[in-house]
Amino acid sequence: MQQRKIPVASIQTLAHDRADFDTVWPRLVALVDEAGRRGAKLIILPEGTVPGYVLGTQPVSEAQLEHASDALADCARRHGATIVYGSAKKAGAAILNAAIVIGPNGREIGYAAKRFLWHFDRLWFAPGATLEPIDTPVGRLGLLVCADGRIPSIAATLVERGAEILVMPTAWVTSGRDPGALENIQADLMVNVRARENGVPFAAANKAGVELASVAYCGKSALVDSSGAFVARAGERGEEILFAELELGAPAPRPRSRAPSVAAHALAAPVERARIAFTPVTEPAEFARLSALALQADAAATLGAADAACEPDRDRPIEIAGVRAAAVAWETLRSPRGLVAARLAGIDLFVCRALGEAAWHAPFARTRAAELRAYVVVFDEDAQRAFAVDPDGAIVAGTFDGYRMAAFTYERSRAAATLVAPATDVLAGLREAEEIRRRTLGNEALV
Repeated sequence: MQQRKIPVASIQTLAHDRADFDTVWPRLVALVDEAGRRGAKLIILPEGTVPGYVLGTQPVSEAQLEHASDALADCARRHGATIVYGSAKKAGAAILNAAIVIGPNGREIGYAAKRFLWHFDRLWFAPGATLEPIDTPVGRLGLLVCADGRIPSIAATLVERGAEILVMPTAWVTSGRDPGALENIQADLMVNVRARENGVPFAAANKAGVELASVAYCGKSALVDSSGAFVARAGERGEEILFAELELGAPAPRPRSRAPSVAAHALAAPVERARIAFTPVTEPAEFARLSALALQADAAATLGAADAACEPDRDRPIEIAGVRAAAVAWETLRSPRGLVAARLAGIDLFVCRALGEAAWHAPFARTRAAELRAYVVVFDEDAQRAFAVDPDGAIVAGTFDGYRMAAFTYERSRAAATLVAPATDVLAGLREAEEIRRRTLGNEALV
């Protein structure tokens, strides 16, 4: 795989209602032209740029789709660029939420349809059923559409199949909980982890503003290098063109794909709720003293680094106060597929001794907890501390300085709440991604 740098432009647009598409389209084409004039050879537009994200009940106009495709084809030829844009796409009787690729010759090279449909996506889109990178003049693109980025197996399979860069037209939404800081866990956390765990750059184009007075976007379009670091990042509210050179083809270690010893573990009747203490202390007498204090404070058990110990290839099931759990190596936790089989088998608490990549212990733990709807406890040997993450991806407790014992409450109902939006179940998404992977790679690739 040849190493090279390519100029990439991620265009953050202002949200528009579908009914206003014909009015705003000239402005969107002008943004693509500007990116091309600046020398971008890969240009990305957001999800649902054509004709909008919220389709509603009206039929999609083929003429409108063709008009948009023709205009972008002209831009591609004019600037010798490859363009990826989010659009509705007709496939027989179905409508797909697609990332469409137009090559420098103005022809459509291919497309990927969103596999993990989000909330009302399901009212008008059919899910995609393939995981195939697309060969283009700038490199082999692994296309994801928005919520696909929440399912670790999707990006991992694309990279296994040779994708050199992950490209995401997206519509990252926000709740507006804090108007001064528009949150979205993909934009704020997962995009960096996806790049680092797969060892390839990640480029995402999002919208800013509001669609139909009811769907708010967080902006934060991003260009991320293969180390997981932001190269460029947009603001939360405005139209913006991000521009940077991203290196493709750099050698990167491929992570482990599974943890088979953990996946077979099951408890007959796991508890519903348990208070669990944890400490990084390893000296036996001090650990015993802290455990006694934890019992006085209503903890059902105290976790220590020894409970999390395991060899890299021998992740193991454990039981903690009646909770179905597993001790996993750092190599397993940082692998995009390392915990998937175990989570699908019903394990919802993972403990890990982490050493190396110190700055990434919390981002990986938070990402795994949120994408799998599980609890994660990390014993950070670099910092000599421990911390616990809940199924929302939030650090809920942790030790520091002289505070050597902390605790959190495990609630099975929270881990079981795998609907992250109405009709959007992450465990179902994980299962479907694994099934697509089996069809894509064949059983021989799963061992």
